[in-house]
Amino acid sequence: MSSPTPHSQTSSWVAPDIRQSWQWDEERLRAWQLEQLNQLFSSILPDNEFYREKLGVGNLRLDSLEALQQLPLTTKQELVASAEHAANGVSRHHTFPTRAYSRLHRTSGTTGKPLIIMDTASDWQRWSWTWQNVLEAASIQPGDRVFLAFSFGPFIGFWSAHQACVDRGALVIPGGGLTSIARLEFMQQCHANVMCCTPSYALHLAEVAERENFSLASLAVEKIIVAGEAGGSVPAVRDRIEQLWQAQIVDHSGATEIGPWGFGWLDRPGLHIIETSFIAELLPFANPNQQDDLRELVLTSLGRTGAPVIRYRTGDAVRAERPLDGPCRFLWLPQGVVGRTDNMITIRGVNVFPSSIDAVVRELTEISEYQVLVTSQGALDQLQLQIEADENTRTELEKRLSVRLGLRIPVSLVTPGSLPRSELKSRRWNDLRGQSAAT
Repeated sequence: MSSPTPHSQTSSWVAPDIRQSWQWDEERLRAWQLEQLNQLFSSILPDNEFYREKLGVGNLRLDSLEALQQLPLTTKQELVASAEHAANGVSRHHTFPTRAYSRLHRTSGTTGKPLIIMDTASDWQRWSWTWQNVLEAASIQPGDRVFLAFSFGPFIGFWSAHQACVDRGALVIPGGGLTSIARLEFMQQCHANVMCCTPSYALHLAEVAERENFSLASLAVEKIIVAGEAGGSVPAVRDRIEQLWQAQIVDHSGATEIGPWGFGWLDRPGLHIIETSFIAELLPFANPNQQDDLRELVLTSLGRTGAPVIRYRTGDAVRAERPLDGPCRFLWLPQGVVGRTDNMITIRGVNVFPSSIDAVVRELTEISEYQVLVTSQGALDQLQLQIEADENTRTELEKRLSVRLGLRIPVSLVTPGSLPRSELKSRRWNDLRGQSAAT
């Protein structure tokens, strides 16, 4: 069967004005989403084998967004399994032959086996347009100097940020292949006024600056766009980064297999879902002990014809509300991503996410770095913390964890500099339950 030319799939698509779309009422937004969704179905069916089999049809047109909820959910495990059974190692949810794609990236493997995702040239252009929501909220202008503080590997976020900033007319400065102190010196040399990185790496750069007697005040950085972790919407983490850098933070969220789906603001934590590019659903937790207002975020990508995801379970736990006014009326997540459903554990009846721990730890500036060990004793899960700090700080942290979380969590001291640092997603949450069960 011949496949349609992917470049034709979005050639007639006209992007709405970003700021105008932020003010669309819910009726207009839902009409836009339904139109885009039906265009997506028209573009990918019947050539997308994965969704043709999953949906059981070769063509589909919905009369309402409510009908979308009758379609089956998609999980990352399905995509990984599809890739494992494919001769070329690429999931069958890709619509076109490999030759039609111009970009190949891979997921980080944080929550499972790394997954290859490819994009057509036209889909990549749509990625860049979606990213403009982030840059617009951050007030990035042509002529701004944007420093990308990470190495350019297979992870898509770095490359899409680069493309979006170039398309916006900013001067983009790649910071790959450098040590942390070399990156600080490079930022100083090129007068970068915007930095993109993970929240953890922003804190690590500040730590390096202090150790190397490098003055952060000598830098021109005024704004930091963070992603990859929940820290950009955790007030304690956000405040600490802003104080250290004397810069404003904008949070952002996305994933290789989904796209750049969320953006925040310079003056507050939280994330908007970019509803001109995604349809969001909020799935109740199956756990009856879970808080009533916490939901799993489910997203359907609009316009990404080369690697679409329909009703995709992100695994992100969120609280959501619909703003009635303000600068944007897209669905609002006041706490950003609270945590991942696969990282939530229940300790003596209390549900704990990594962000809950991070919020308390970052209140104590004396803690250079930390990690969490998840173990089990019999049928009960246990938490332990290791921190780089002194005895007084250890005692204070135990006290705050007890007050804030209602749990007694043991805290131990480790040698300064002994815990891992990373420019990528931090891996502070170490689940050792399988190991402890085997010993």
